[in-house]
Amino acid sequence: MSSRGGAIAAAVLVAVVVFAALWATGPPPEPIRPGQEAPGFTLPRLDGGAPVSLADLRGKVVLLNFWATWCKPCEDEMPAMQRLHQALAGTDFELLAVSTDEERAPVEEFRKRLGLGFPILLDPGKEVSVAYQTYRYPESYLIGRDGRILARYIGPRDWDAAVYHDRIRRLAAGETQGPAAAPE
Repeated sequence: MSSRGGAIAAAVLVAVVVFAALWATGPPPEPIRPGQEAPGFTLPRLDGGAPVSLADLRGKVVLLNFWATWCKPCEDEMPAMQRLHQALAGTDFELLAVSTDEERAPVEEFRKRLGLGFPILLDPGKEVSVAYQTYRYPESYLIGRDGRILARYIGPRDWDAAVYHDRIRRLAAGETQGPAAAPE
């Protein structure tokens, strides 16, 4: 067989393998959008407390943030998240930060260094991150009292901005989603 024939045969074989792999896995999931039910999960807490289940938070507004210790934009937004957590303490609001780091120690050091008091959950296998189709960090989801996604925020946010505080405060007080939504 000529080298050209061998190259063609190899290309055909590669194409068949790729097609078979794609066919076997099925189509990719639809993107998660506002209005959809948030994927359920239960994750362990960094501090060792009882695991957190999204189902147990039904009736509260949840800001679910995915991050990693190596992510500089994640680190930059964390102090504002801490201030948001403190400002809305005592309301029907819960802030959950899901670390996708593989090791616990860097997450513990990160939390201590930044003085973070909100719940940090561990997703070292990235199962929950994948369920939320989160591949860039930081990425956050605002989840309504009914468990439906209200907004998806890709990239860091200034969680100190009045638009976020006001929107979350209104939602936690029981107001329905209005037309003046925070920027995506």
